[in-house]
Amino acid sequence: MKASKIKAKKPVRVAGGQGPGGMNMMRGEKAKDFKGTLRKLVRYIGKYKAAVVIVMIFAAASTVFAILGPRLLGQATTNIFTDIVGMVDGTKEGIDFTAIQRILVSLIILYGISSLFMYIQGIIMSRVSVRVTYNLRKDISEKINRLPLAYYDKKSYGEVLTYITNDVDVLSQTLNQSISQIISSVTMVIGILIMMFSMSWLMTLIALAIIPISLVFVVMVVKRSQKYFSAQQEYLGHVNGHVEEMYGSHLVVKAFNGEEESIKEFSGMNDELYDSAWKSQFLSGMMMPVMQFIGNLGYVAICILGGYLAVRGSLPVGDIQAFIQYVRQFTQPIMQIAQISNVLQQTMAAAERVFAFLDEPEESADAIAPASEANRKGQVTFDHARFGYNKDKIIIHDFSAEIQPGQKVAIVGPTGAGKTTIVKLLMRFYDLEGGAILVDGTNITEFTRSGLRGMFGMVLQDAWLESGSIRENIRYGRLTATDEEVKAAAKAAQVDHFVRTLPEGYDTLINEESSNVSQGQKQLLTIARAILADPKMLILDEATSSVDTRTEVLIQKAMDNLMTGRTSFVIAHRLSTIQNADVIFVMKDGDIVEQGSHAALLEKGGFYADLYMSQFEPEEEAAQA
Repeated sequence: MKASKIKAKKPVRVAGGQGPGGMNMMRGEKAKDFKGTLRKLVRYIGKYKAAVVIVMIFAAASTVFAILGPRLLGQATTNIFTDIVGMVDGTKEGIDFTAIQRILVSLIILYGISSLFMYIQGIIMSRVSVRVTYNLRKDISEKINRLPLAYYDKKSYGEVLTYITNDVDVLSQTLNQSISQIISSVTMVIGILIMMFSMSWLMTLIALAIIPISLVFVVMVVKRSQKYFSAQQEYLGHVNGHVEEMYGSHLVVKAFNGEEESIKEFSGMNDELYDSAWKSQFLSGMMMPVMQFIGNLGYVAICILGGYLAVRGSLPVGDIQAFIQYVRQFTQPIMQIAQISNVLQQTMAAAERVFAFLDEPEESADAIAPASEANRKGQVTFDHARFGYNKDKIIIHDFSAEIQPGQKVAIVGPTGAGKTTIVKLLMRFYDLEGGAILVDGTNITEFTRSGLRGMFGMVLQDAWLESGSIRENIRYGRLTATDEEVKAAAKAAQVDHFVRTLPEGYDTLINEESSNVSQGQKQLLTIARAILADPKMLILDEATSSVDTRTEVLIQKAMDNLMTGRTSFVIAHRLSTIQNADVIFVMKDGDIVEQGSHAALLEKGGFYADLYMSQFEPEEEAAQA
């Protein structure tokens, strides 16, 4: 049994709105257990802790070297100012360019080392984030195959795909950018404060006094604008969802003349989006001008105080220049830290989902000394099988049956009777709550799951083909098959003639959606795949339910060829397709209520006869009319 690929509808992407101060204001969810998730993430990247420590050292060192730059520039400015003043009062003959040259060379070396350290830590952190991302995706991919089918009954495919794509991407970007940015920002804030206090504690206090004023204004704007950003995101999602829904169902919309109603609905949502968008952008647009105004007031105060201190001789002129540079640099890491804190919340939420998925309980382990699946004849016994998808709601109460090798067994019954559930139990997609299922006297729990499923071939109602050639799709049943064996399987499946009419024959490519072949042709190709696999037993689940009558005849012939000499389980709603079954199990409410041949069950006049007549009475009435 081969695992099928999962194709999921792409989720609607909702663009993030631009929030106050130019930061992304996304309605990112927060982790329920931030500290616990952070510990798990730290343990996960523990094998790279040496590289992360090196990154931290290089990021801090790079920032320190960058912080020293303005102070050296200030010294150069002070030297030039002192030399010019000395030239004016006659104490100096000219400007000491040698000293200035030494300062500039030192400055170039400092900035060069800073850039080099930043480059090295960037390369190391990129390698770490790529490796962590690789390992996460690998673990998730392996986890997908170890999870019981019951998990996917509760989760949509889109959710699982989100773990391996969006959530892991969020983690990768955060690891690649935010760790070094946090270290650099914190180092820069501390380093700049030290440099500012070392020059003038009075000017430093004035510079710091500007921050609370700015924060008060930021809080006021954020409070007023956040509801508009939230509304913008909500209505953007509604608009995108409506467009996707209408585009995907445009044939139905046109058929029922729903264009005007669709446009009216879209216009209403679009108006709401416009209203919230311009209000949010207006408020956020106020942020930078006002912040710059407050900042400029601070620069004016610093310049006045710095000039006063310079006149008194208590502060070199160059330190005023350096101090202003530090003040300009000081707000940047604070804004970065604020932005990173939001990113970290979203990252921890993504990590929490990923780790919750990786912690999901897996299928029970295979037997330590598994039974061999070789030389099995195909006798299947259901011994008082009992099962429920929920333990408090049993749907298979007491299923007992014995199928001899080579028998063709049909399982019929109304929707919800438990037909497909029996097949899932037989393939051990789920484990029984009670009783046993045996193959040639061996409990299926004694086989490995892969060994058990390898004894079965499946043809499902939803025929699945992968992107690739027709030859590759048939060979999916047995990857070592030769081209001649592939063609022989196609002939037995009544699909060889169709394939040979195609311009490229067996090398014809099936597109991603398998839309360049009909439903019936897909079904025949999956039967050819099952024939090539040459299984001991077969499961045919509604294989002819969605094709026309002519194609049904071809599929029926192909299935007859497939079932020859093999134990076969056929689930069917069309009772006309299972009249030649050796035995028919009639299920109702999870139990076998009747069993026997088609003729015997009709003669009995019971539940099967009622099902059969309910399907053919409308046809007979139509013929008489």
